[in-house]
Amino acid sequence: MFKKILIANRGEIALRVVEACRQMGIRSVAVFSEADRSSLHVKLADEAYCIGPAEARLSYLNLAAIMSAAEISQAEAIHPGYGFLAEDPHFAEVCEESKIKFIGPSYRVMQLSGDKLATKRELAQAGLPIVPGTEGLKTEADAKEAAQALGYPLVIKASAGGGGRGIRLVREESELVQHFHAARREAEAAFGIADVYLERYLQEARHIEVQVLGDEHGNVVHWGERECSIQRRYQKLIEESPAASLPSKLRDSILVAALEAARALDYHNAGTVEFLVSGKEFYLIEVNARIQVEHPVSEMRTGRDLIAEQIKIAAGERLGYSQDQIKLKGHALECRINAEDPSRNFMPSTGRLQIRSWPGGPGVRIDSHISNDTEIGPYYDSLLAKVITYADDREAARARMVGALRRLELEGLATTRDLCIEILEHPLFIS
Repeated sequence: MFKKILIANRGEIALRVVEACRQMGIRSVAVFSEADRSSLHVKLADEAYCIGPAEARLSYLNLAAIMSAAEISQAEAIHPGYGFLAEDPHFAEVCEESKIKFIGPSYRVMQLSGDKLATKRELAQAGLPIVPGTEGLKTEADAKEAAQALGYPLVIKASAGGGGRGIRLVREESELVQHFHAARREAEAAFGIADVYLERYLQEARHIEVQVLGDEHGNVVHWGERECSIQRRYQKLIEESPAASLPSKLRDSILVAALEAARALDYHNAGTVEFLVSGKEFYLIEVNARIQVEHPVSEMRTGRDLIAEQIKIAAGERLGYSQDQIKLKGHALECRINAEDPSRNFMPSTGRLQIRSWPGGPGVRIDSHISNDTEIGPYYDSLLAKVITYADDREAARARMVGALRRLELEGLATTRDLCIEILEHPLFIS
């Protein structure tokens, strides 16, 4: 087992890894920007190193600075968290070359999953259902020809990256050119690659993902599915497990397909296989080669620690259990509390945060990095906290979540709290 792990991230996920390391008797190394000098992950880690100014490009995306901190601290492994460099294949490659263990998939899998089109081709060859779509498109003329063959409505997607960036819905031909160029600009700005492709738009489809975990000895399991259909700007807002009203036969088929995808990719460590479900049909859309923001939902149902599992797998250990030994119990929900103003198209909100009330009680968990007087700036992701509830059934978990959110009182900036409550109390969500 590792003696020291560097955490190449910030915020709640950095704290989550620090705590997992502490419980496993592993020393943790934090890295931080100048803006995060007083952050909780810096205070609670065993060691901490400044890697640059506030701008992410010069700090959390500064691979050279992160590797220097790993060398100075003599860290044996690096946990990338999510976001920043977590899905950068070059990061995994540099770690391998430096003889530092990357706590995640192999460089080969990272490289493949980072190219959505290559992933789709490989999984289609394995016999898995894929959403009908095109290859990469570079010109306006190519897009027009491909769209004519595919039919409307359709979705333009970035070939690289994820997180909802570079996605545009095109309902009719007159919208194609404008959205095509906008998607390419956004993709190039976010990922450095402007290539996009088209996919058929499945109307009223549900977004279902499966948490998979594979060791380096050929063992692969799933931790059940998560419903992620409630989103804003193509980014998730509320997640739950199990997916409500999903027929058992369809659920089982999706779980089997997720395991087949992981085996086809020779996947190691934690990952998520994502699907669109339309009626009785389902289609695989991508594989996310990292820990997900919503991983606590699966932890609550299994009673297991996914971060600890990642570390054990990276250290070469076997899973130590089979699929039959994973008992999925009860119902779990997660709401993302973001520093955003829903009334202004989710514009990021900044300011000095005041915590007036904090929820608690049985079946309530909060993963957060905030504390009173935390200064929320413009530099990073808007996530403030994840509120997770667990109960024996969906209605009990929903009611517990509403109560927890009402007790969560944050002042000083706009958040998504009230929107989450409104959604949870909507008759369509309840039913």
